[in-house]
Parts: sequence; C-alpha cells; structure tokens
Amino acid sequence: MKIFDSASTRQALPFDALIDAIERLFVSGCEVPPRHVHKVSDGSGDGGTVLIMPAWHGKYMGIKTVNIFPGNAARGLPGLFSTYTLYSAATGEPLAQMDGNEITSRRTAAASALAARYLARPDARRLLVVGSGRVASLLPHAYRAMLPIDDITVWSRSHDAARRMAGELDVAGCAVAANADLEQAVRRADVVSCATLATEPVIRGEWLCAGSHLDLIGGFTPQMREADDACFAGSRLYVDTVEALQKSGDLLGPMSRGVFGANDVAGTLESLCRGEACGRQGSEVRTVFKSVGTALEDLAAAMLVYESSAPGKHR
Repeated sequence: MKIFDSASTRQALPFDALIDAIERLFVSGCEVPPRHVHKVSDGSGDGGTVLIMPAWHGKYMGIKTVNIFPGNAARGLPGLFSTYTLYSAATGEPLAQMDGNEITSRRTAAASALAARYLARPDARRLLVVGSGRVASLLPHAYRAMLPIDDITVWSRSHDAARRMAGELDVAGCAVAANADLEQAVRRADVVSCATLATEPVIRGEWLCAGSHLDLIGGFTPQMREADDACFAGSRLYVDTVEALQKSGDLLGPMSRGVFGANDVAGTLESLCRGEACGRQGSEVRTVFKSVGTALEDLAAAMLVYESSAPGKHR
C-alpha cells in the first residue's frame, strides 16, 4: 500500500487538474452511499462529530473518515482531522492511504470554484473570503483557476487572523487586503465565499450587490448558518447535492419559514456539470451555491493522487 503524506498529497492536487477531475466524475457518476454521522463526547462537554464517507467508481473504492472537533481551537489544535484510504473496487485490496485533511480542504475549495465556473459572472474579479482557516486560505487559489480574480479581501471574526492570512497569501498579480468592515467588503465583492463554523448568520442579503455570487461552505449541520434569509430571496439557488437540503441549517431554516422550497433549487453541481441545469442567467442575477461536501469529490481527488504516482507520471 502506498502512503501519501500531506506534502505528496498536496503536490498531486493542483487546482486546475483537481477541478477538472471532479467535473469528470460528476459527469460519469459514481456510487455514493449516505454518509455516516456520529456525535462523540469524552464527557467534557465539548465533543465532536465523526463523518464516514464511502464512494466507488470503476476500479476504485475509497473511504474517508473525518473528525471535527470545534473545541480544538482552545487547545491549539486544528478543528478537523481526516484520513483517506483508497482500495481496489475489484478485490478490496488497500491501494493507498492519503492525508485526508489535504483531500478535504483542496476538494472543498475546488468544488466551490467549479460551481463558480457556471454561476459567477465570467468577468468576476473581486473575491471576498469570509473565514481564516485552511479552506479559506485555499479559496483564492482555486477561484483563480476559474475566474479573472485580481482583488482579494479577507474578513474573519478575528481581524488579526484575517490580516495574518492576507499577509501569507501568495497570489501573483493580486491586490490582497484584510477588511474589518464586513458589510463594506460584501457590498463591493463580485464573489463572496464563506468558510466558517458559524452558527448564526454572518452574511446579510441586503449587503449583496446585483450580479454577485454567494458561496456557502461552512455549515454542514442543521445548527450551522452563514447566511440570513434575505440572501436567498430573489436569488437563484444551487446545491452540491440534494443532501444539502437535509443537512444544512442555511437551507433548513429558510425552508421552514417559507422563503423557498426544495423545488426552487435551480440545480445541483452534478446537473450543472452534465448540462442538465442552466447556470447563470444574466449579469444582474444573484446566485447562491450551498455545499455540504460529497464523497464523490474525495474519490476524484484520491484517484488523481494515486494515478499521479503511476510509472511515467511526475508530481
């Protein structure tokens, strides 16, 4: 069994290749059973969530395990740990173990950029990143693989963290800055991409300008929200998978209040990639993309990592 550490996993996943790999797998399709979600508590009151995400396609089968412990911030530890194991779908033989954190963070950013290929204005150049974690730090690089982004703003609840991330972003040809005024930053952005663990809305619909694209990454449970109800009113809504309608607090709350219904969702990432759903409809329309993640994206990334090590391939 091959072992890919964080550096070798990351090196095998440049965003242009990863975005294309995810798109190809959405087009061809794969088997993705419902994820297992388990709450874990050590009795201290903090606790965490364990996700187990299997998928298989062709000759490959993969399983990702994700441990999410928000209380780790107080311990000086990352809030998420993950491992990925790739198997032969024919024999069940383990083929490779990979750094699941790299798989998760890079495929998450890549999926958002893939959605933006269809939903953001093609001339969108001002990106606002809301959050300062690992996924947030990757979003500018992923989006620049799809859009002519040359102006990047970072906002975080901790302005020091936002300034630190802005200072560390290495994006040639881009103006990068932290902004402590979230409303001002949202009002001037073409694309707003949120990667937080918020449980109360941080983005207000009244701030979003005509023609903007709102990308909601962080909320993966019914208790988590990044956007208020007004973000959805008058917008075209898309999701990565229909599972988002059952898992996301960003969607469940507004649906329960009659802001929109399940039938109002304009498409999934799969239907966009297959040409079965229409993307952006004009320069003034606001679009919203809500993702909760799917094991299809993980498998696409893992296949890319594994095949990059085949004879004749260079990482």
